[in-house]
Amino acid sequence: MKDIWTTMASMMGVWAFCQSILHIVFPPDFRFASLKFLHRLFQWFSAYIYYDITEIDGVNTNELYNAVQLYLSASASVSGTRLSLTRGLNSSSITFGLSNNDRLVDSYKGAAVEWEHIVTQRQSQSFSWRPLPEERRGFTLRVKKKNKQVILDSYLDFVMEKANEIRRKNQDRLLYTNSRGGSLDARGHPWESVPFKHPSTFETLAIDPVKKAEIMADLVDFANGESFYRRTGRAWKRGYLLYGPPGTGKSSMIAAMANFLGYDIYDLELTEVNTNSELRKLLMKTSSKSIIVIEDIDCSINLANRNTTGSGANSGGQRNNYDAASNGIEDDGNSITLSGLLNFTDGLWSCCGSEKIFLFTTNHIEKLDPALLRSGRMDMHIHMSYCSFPALKILLKNYLGFQEDELQKELLEELECVIDEAEMTPADISEVLIKKRRDKNNAVRELLVELKNRVGRKRGKSRERNGDEIEDEEQEKRALDSPKDGCDQLPETCNKKNEGENGCDDSDNIDEYD
Repeated sequence: MKDIWTTMASMMGVWAFCQSILHIVFPPDFRFASLKFLHRLFQWFSAYIYYDITEIDGVNTNELYNAVQLYLSASASVSGTRLSLTRGLNSSSITFGLSNNDRLVDSYKGAAVEWEHIVTQRQSQSFSWRPLPEERRGFTLRVKKKNKQVILDSYLDFVMEKANEIRRKNQDRLLYTNSRGGSLDARGHPWESVPFKHPSTFETLAIDPVKKAEIMADLVDFANGESFYRRTGRAWKRGYLLYGPPGTGKSSMIAAMANFLGYDIYDLELTEVNTNSELRKLLMKTSSKSIIVIEDIDCSINLANRNTTGSGANSGGQRNNYDAASNGIEDDGNSITLSGLLNFTDGLWSCCGSEKIFLFTTNHIEKLDPALLRSGRMDMHIHMSYCSFPALKILLKNYLGFQEDELQKELLEELECVIDEAEMTPADISEVLIKKRRDKNNAVRELLVELKNRVGRKRGKSRERNGDEIEDEEQEKRALDSPKDGCDQLPETCNKKNEGENGCDDSDNIDEYD
């Protein structure tokens, strides 16, 4: 044992002597150049190339690092053996990720790539205004040299797009509203937001199934139409106008669209916007993949139909109101013009961002100016009408759990006969079903009674209206006939009068002559 320790000590002494000789013969610069040459030589013969993606680029956060982390979470949840779990702000789901110094293999267009998550301790830093994390994090991407161009041209963009999709899927929808008077919040944004939790979907939306399928297909074409809009030279946006009586589900339609596409909603309150300039600034601060909503646009500001004309002072008042709005004359502090709103929806400023939907609602479409309704601004007009029989079956399923085959055929036929004539909105029908939902069969009967009562009242009003119209017509006929009878008697009366006047004149003349 003693001989072994003696031998090891001798070898260590020899190694120390050789090392000192090497340091004297080969200076540090030479050794560094030699190592660098060997490293390049290894890279020259190596079939792989490496890319480092650090968490922090200088003092800013590297967005590509966050995107890679989200992108790999989908594959890591399936093939990973050691995972890290995270849950982001305003997120309702857990995200998987690679643990420290773990690896994952991915493929893209037939090219195999390897990701490695590198985590090292950061050296102690001197004083800094922005302290850095204690750990240095980053991803190393290893690809074959022959696949280098494919990776740089499209793979990283593909990773960013997938990461954005995962982020929107995991993150709750947000509902924004513009701050009062254009004021900014603590972050300097003119929009205030809350989580959007509206449960409305196209499955629960009570409208005609054919119309519903048409709307959903149009939304899908829009969301997948980036290449189409780029090829045709159009801004990637689309406008929808929802019009119809109150209570027909316009707000539910907006929520269903947002949940279907995964878009945020910007609820624009025009009465809080003072000028066209503020309107443009609000548009600039909206994000892509969003729905910009103006509800009851006919009640927000003066956007009267320029083609609507009246008589007398009423017509002049309408023209004066339009002139005031179009010229920017302030009315109660609001000077948004029709021109400003048109440019907001279809002008140069509407191209800020991409994949945006402009959605207006109104109860009176005839009050809106045709320039606001044309294609390119409001591309699709959706009439939200009274409840139809197919929509009624959806409501019965939603509120009472009834399938179509579970209801009596005679009852369905009675409902079908009266639903259109009753002109009852989905909101009114829903209220009847909610009140009686404890007894499903009784709820349907109560609804049928209410529909029949509506039809009866409507027919009664119609008969009264017809009676009044008949009476008015008779009075008008009598009024027209009275002057006609007077005209028939007028010539005879006039002749008699003339004869009497002439006779008097003749007698006077005779007496005078005599």
